[in-house]
Amino acid sequence: KMIEFTDFERPIGIQIFGDSPDVMSRAARMVVDKFSPDILDINYGCPVPKVTKRGAGSAALRDLCLMDDITVAVVEAVPEVPVTVKMRSGWDTNSIVIPEVGPRLEKIGVKAITLHPRTTKQSYKGEANWTLIKNLKQSTTLPIIGNGDIKKPEDVVRMFDETGCDAVMVARAALGNPWFFKQSTALFLGASLPPIPNTHERIDMCKRHLELLLESRGEHIGTNLMRKQFGWYIKNFPRASSLRQSLVLAKDKEAMEKLLGEVNKNHK
Repeated sequence: KMIEFTDFERPIGIQIFGDSPDVMSRAARMVVDKFSPDILDINYGCPVPKVTKRGAGSAALRDLCLMDDITVAVVEAVPEVPVTVKMRSGWDTNSIVIPEVGPRLEKIGVKAITLHPRTTKQSYKGEANWTLIKNLKQSTTLPIIGNGDIKKPEDVVRMFDETGCDAVMVARAALGNPWFFKQSTALFLGASLPPIPNTHERIDMCKRHLELLLESRGEHIGTNLMRKQFGWYIKNFPRASSLRQSLVLAKDKEAMEKLLGEVNKNHK
């Protein structure tokens, strides 16, 4: 269910993770045969303990020979699909693997690298060291995608300017704010920024998000998944905090839809 997508969403990449070259090889082949993604991405970036304690995600950066073996296995398993890598800068500050990994992955046949320049031990704390993105870019001819601490549209332009990266990946800044991409694109192209969405527009988008989750995942899972999204959409207007709490505690989709409808009436 997490992998399923529609052709409307293309081009799309699917990410896999694991600590065994054999398992990753078979997983890559299975994913490509069943779903036909445009890109297959290897996760060497996840710092979550339930992943790293298995030797997967960013834990692979502790053993670059294992990283090489996994990457080779995936690239050889799906020669018809571009394989990319998402990674962190290393396990901790004493084991930074940038820029060494750039040439290694390029030689294996990886087509692009996304770097989140924090270590596994940092998790999401501290600052992302954008200098490492620049260092990685200078070490290889591969396209480098910068990631980390993109909080506002201006940060997108600044990352391009400071690192020379080829693309920027946006994560948490887009939560509850799908307008972020249009705003960033306008700023990057030197055009005027689109207006900041008002409360009515935010609520309408929140309702649309709920509708899509209900459509794709059903009521039980859809409403549960939506609860964590309310915190991102419902903010920066009077009584937003109490509304968020009511939405999170709402018993079903009807209650959620009623609450969203009421706040729209009050802010028209």
